[in-house]
Amino acid sequence: MVDEKSIPEMEIDHKYSSEKPIIPKNSEKEVKEMEKAKKELEKLKNFIIKKYSFTQALSLLPPQSISLFIEEEEVPKETEKYIHLCMIIPEEKLKEIPKIKQEIVKEVEKAKEKIWLHIKTPVDIWELCLDSKFELTQSIAMSFPLYDKGILGALRVAEIHKSLVLNKFEKYVVSYVIGGSLVRGEAIKTSDVDVFVIINDTDVKRMPRVELKERLRGIIYQYIEQAKSLAGVKNKLEPQIYLLTDFWEGVKEAHPVMFTFIRDGIPLYDRGTFMPWKALLKMGKLKPSPEAIDMFMSLGESSIKRAKASLLDIAVQDIYWGVTTPSQAMLMLYGLPPPVPKHLAEEMRKVFFEKEKMLEKKYIDILEKIVRLYKDYEHERVKEVSGKQIDELVKDMEDYLKRLKELKEQIEKRTHEKTIIQIYEDVFHLLTTLIGKKPQARILEDFEKDYVKRGKFTHQHLRIIKDVITAKADFKKGKMNAHKVDEARKNAVILINDLIEYQQRQDLSVFEKGKLKIRYGKGKLAEGIVCNGKFFLIRENKISKIDEKIYDSNLEDLNSSLEKQKCQKDFNINPKVFEILKKEIGDFEISL
Repeated sequence: MVDEKSIPEMEIDHKYSSEKPIIPKNSEKEVKEMEKAKKELEKLKNFIIKKYSFTQALSLLPPQSISLFIEEEEVPKETEKYIHLCMIIPEEKLKEIPKIKQEIVKEVEKAKEKIWLHIKTPVDIWELCLDSKFELTQSIAMSFPLYDKGILGALRVAEIHKSLVLNKFEKYVVSYVIGGSLVRGEAIKTSDVDVFVIINDTDVKRMPRVELKERLRGIIYQYIEQAKSLAGVKNKLEPQIYLLTDFWEGVKEAHPVMFTFIRDGIPLYDRGTFMPWKALLKMGKLKPSPEAIDMFMSLGESSIKRAKASLLDIAVQDIYWGVTTPSQAMLMLYGLPPPVPKHLAEEMRKVFFEKEKMLEKKYIDILEKIVRLYKDYEHERVKEVSGKQIDELVKDMEDYLKRLKELKEQIEKRTHEKTIIQIYEDVFHLLTTLIGKKPQARILEDFEKDYVKRGKFTHQHLRIIKDVITAKADFKKGKMNAHKVDEARKNAVILINDLIEYQQRQDLSVFEKGKLKIRYGKGKLAEGIVCNGKFFLIRENKISKIDEKIYDSNLEDLNSSLEKQKCQKDFNINPKVFEILKKEIGDFEISL
C-alpha cells in the first residue's frame, strides 16, 4: 500500500568526519613503482589511440570489480592483482579483436607491467545488461577513464542517476532503461542521454496515480544536475517517466513509441518487467489490434492537416509580420507615423519608391505580395500553401529584409546630412544677426576679437563654432557617423541657446534705452518708445506713431522699427514730436 507519507522527501545528507584520516605512507620503492606504472600506462594509451583511431574509450576497471570479470571471462585467478584495462571499440571491428589484442599484448610485454586487457564493443556491454549482469556494466561505467569519445561519460552519468533514484525509492521503480545515441554506440561528450523510468503504480490506494507520478518525476528531475556534477560530464540526461499501468496500455495498443522503446532500449535496472516485454516483442507475441492500426493511420492523416496548417501559419504570421514590422520602422525612421498594415505597401511605394526613389520596385512588389496573401487568408480565399510557396516567400523575405537594412543606412545618412546642414545654418544665422553679413572666416575673427576676448563669450563657444564647420566638411567627405553627428548636435545646442540669450539681452537693452514714461491728465500713464528715428505712443491699449503729425499705428510697425533700431546706436527725437504730443494729450511729464 502506498500513501503520501510513504514517499520520501528529497534529502541528501553529507557527513564529513572531523578527524583527520590516517593515510599510510608508501615506501620510496612503492612510489617509484607507481610513477613507473603511470608512465607506462600513458605510453600504452598513446600507442593504442594512435594505432587504433577508432577506439571509443580506454579505462581502468575498479579493483573491487575485478573478481566479477575474472569469473565472467574465465580470466586466470592470479590476475586479480593486475591492472585491468578496458578498451571499447565499434561493433564493426568485432572480428579484428583477436588481432588487436595480440598487438596490444606485445606492447604490454615490452613495458613489463602486469596489465590485463579486456576488449569490448557497445553490444557486448548491452548484452551484459540483457543478461541482468548489471554489476559488470556498472563497473565499466564507473571505471577510471584514460580516453573517452563520449560513451563512458554518457553511461557513467546514467548509472549515477540510476543509483540516486534507486537509493531514494527503489520499491517504486520497476525498470530504468537507456536508449538513443548511447545504445547505438554514437554518443559523444555532449550527447543527450535518453532515459526511461517506469514506476509501479499498481498498489496506489491513498493517492491519485497522476499525483504519484508527478511527485516522483519531480525528485527524479532534481537528481539530473547532481548526477551530471558527480559524473563530471557535459552530457544532459533526458528522462521520460511512465506509470506502469499507462505503459502497459500503450504496449497493448501497440503504440509505436512503446514498441521502439522496448525494441531498442537497454535496461540498467529491471525487476522482471522490461525484459519479458522485450522477449515477447522478439517472439512476435506483442501485436497491435485492428483498432490500434486504424488509430495510428488516422494520426497520419491528422498530421498532414497539422503540417498544412503549420505551413499556412508560417506564411500568414511569421513571414507577414517579419516584413511589415520592419517596414513600419523604416517609415518611423523617415519621420512618419506608422500606417496600419493594410496601407503599409501603398505608403512604402509613395514615400520610398515614387517620392524619394530610394527603394526599387521589386521590393515594393514583394511587400505587396505578402500583404495580399495575408488579406486573402483573412477573407478565407487562401486555406493552404505549399512547401514550394513557403520557400519562395522565405527567399523573398530574406532579400527584402537585406534591402531594408541598406535603406536604413540611406535614411540615416540623409537624416545626418539634414542635421549637420541645419546646425550649420542655425549657428551662422545667429552669428550673422549678431556680427553682420560677412564671410565665414571674417565672422570667426570678429567673434573672437569682439566677443570672446571681451569676455562676452567663452573660448568653448569659439571651439564649438569651429567644430560645426569641421563637422560639415567631414560629412561631405563621408567621415561622419551617428555618434559624431549627435555630439555635434549637442554642442551646437549649447552655443545656439547662449547666442539667443545674448541676443535677447541686447534687444531688451535697446528697447529699454528708447523707452519713456509719460504722465498726463489726472494720473494717467502712457509710454513712449523712440526707435529708428520714430516715436511711438502707447496709451490705453492704442498704438500711435508721431512724425510730422500723429498717425494710428500697430504692433507690427512697432516691432519692425525695433528690429531696425538694433543696428543703430543713437536715439534721435524730432522736437516737433513733443509739440504734437502736447496738442494730443495736454500737459505731460516725461521720466526715463
